[in-house]
Amino acid sequence: MKKILILGASGFIGNALYRELYPYFDTHGTYFSDNAHFAKNQKFHQFDLAQENIRILLENLKPTVIVSAVRGNFDAQVAMHFEIINYILQNNCKLIFLSSANVFDAFTNYPSYEYDKTLSQSIYGRFKIKIENALLRLPNHKYAIARVPMVYGANSPRVLELKRQLKDNEAIEVFSNVVVNANTESKLTQQIHYIINQDRQGVFHLGSNDLIHHNDLIAEICEFLGEKKPLLKNVYDSNFDRFLAVLPKDNLLPKNYQLSVQDVIQSTLVN
Repeated sequence: MKKILILGASGFIGNALYRELYPYFDTHGTYFSDNAHFAKNQKFHQFDLAQENIRILLENLKPTVIVSAVRGNFDAQVAMHFEIINYILQNNCKLIFLSSANVFDAFTNYPSYEYDKTLSQSIYGRFKIKIENALLRLPNHKYAIARVPMVYGANSPRVLELKRQLKDNEAIEVFSNVVVNANTESKLTQQIHYIINQDRQGVFHLGSNDLIHHNDLIAEICEFLGEKKPLLKNVYDSNFDRFLAVLPKDNLLPKNYQLSVQDVIQSTLVN
């Protein structure tokens, strides 16, 4: 049986991954803050990436698959991932790195596909690229890069914040000239499960197969939540449409692991 270690298993996506994977694999996770719920679970391990060396945990657990969904200081994350790379080169282990659509945020005229050149203007995007580039120098079977756009779902931080804003009649910022795609928490975890189970490798774009303007996406989610006339505050950062979308093309998953923007909208009311 594969032994999975999810880095950042106390976060929204990391914890959803843990719930998806633990019935099928020997699944472990890390958490950072003191939390009695996680502390009581023997499969959870407290870890501070800014103060501790991940090598100690890896040597003790000996995972065969590491899934990186961790958040925190960027420099500490880079150092940790370089230590993980050294470990997987010396052991029977593979890293699945959850990256972001922001690795393409310097390209504005078209959506991005798996093997397009990365280029970012943001600190966040450049940090993700640095780790991606290190992984791309590894043997193919040692890694998978999963680039993820915005993630929604009934209990996602984005939807919970939308519900709060609607309840308080607060203006919701939308980017009217930004074209995006999206994913849901439940579909993303199924996709990662499939990649692990089938031992897939390479670069994956785990987002909807179609695109939508950000303001239309938020407006449709609000309508689906029961508010047909939300208070939207349009933000324009250029005079033309720009794309922040990662579309799958070369590494397509089976159809039952694909989704549309409408699936994302409908997920906001399904627990």
